[in-house]
Amino acid sequence: MPRLKDFLELHFVILLWGFTAILGKLITIPAVEMVAIRTLITALALGLIIYKTNAPFWLGHVRGLQMLGVGFLIAAHWILFFAAARVSSVSICLIGMATASLWTSFLEPMFTKKKIKPYEVFLALLIILGLYIIFRKETDFNSFLGISMAIGSALLASIFTIINAGLVKKIPSTTITCYEMGGAFLGTILFLPVYAVYFVEGNQLNFNLIPMDWVYLAVLILACTVYAYTAGVRLMQRISAFTMNLTVNLEPVYGIILAIFIFNESSQLSAEFYIGAGIILMSVFIYPVINTVAERRKKLQKAFPEEVVLRED
Repeated sequence: MPRLKDFLELHFVILLWGFTAILGKLITIPAVEMVAIRTLITALALGLIIYKTNAPFWLGHVRGLQMLGVGFLIAAHWILFFAAARVSSVSICLIGMATASLWTSFLEPMFTKKKIKPYEVFLALLIILGLYIIFRKETDFNSFLGISMAIGSALLASIFTIINAGLVKKIPSTTITCYEMGGAFLGTILFLPVYAVYFVEGNQLNFNLIPMDWVYLAVLILACTVYAYTAGVRLMQRISAFTMNLTVNLEPVYGIILAIFIFNESSQLSAEFYIGAGIILMSVFIYPVINTVAERRKKLQKAFPEEVVLRED
């Protein structure tokens, strides 16, 4: 069972993930090149941590390939996300990414053989409504390609979150993250030739980092990736994949709040922002209450099936 401490740490992790958007704006090199550097240094840093702590690393070919494969999904998720922002807008990406909870509500029962819970689907739809209200003034829904890429990115995020929820029960979170970041780096490197030909002017990649880029990358890698991603995977030992993806929808809200303070973007604080953020917060914080009531009802049905039937009649 998750503790209050776990939910607080989860929100801190999501706050750090929201801060990655700020760092992404501050770092001068393009997003794909940044992802390549980020995943490489993260994998090396985690490998060093595993070596120093004598944590298990080699878990056999099957497990290794499985985790590297998840890393490919993570790379594709990030690449689709940034491509969606390129062909459309950041708002469309955020609205598309909001479908992660909806995907999880359908996919998690398929992976775990559980029944689809109607209230999870309802709360996921509320999340989408909240983000739509926040970003509707900026969003051009005619950008079909951009929204399709963002929804695809959300689908991939849902899949690897569900897979990680199963892996973390058997493998240390640091080891999982190390393999997956290595797989994400490999996936990004394999994508670079296609990226250079079709998405880069002059087919020239840009890895020219200025001094401050290294400072921002250090924060991005150590705090927002090494710690945040590892902690996120570890928290899946006690928090369901749906709850993870539902709460992760607060990432754009946290990101906007940080941008207001760092870049003085006070214009973002419109009435729509408060309404949308309120809907998202309500959906996130009401979920544990609804889930607890549903679980208690299920236990009562098992313990006193005849009484429950009589009450329903």
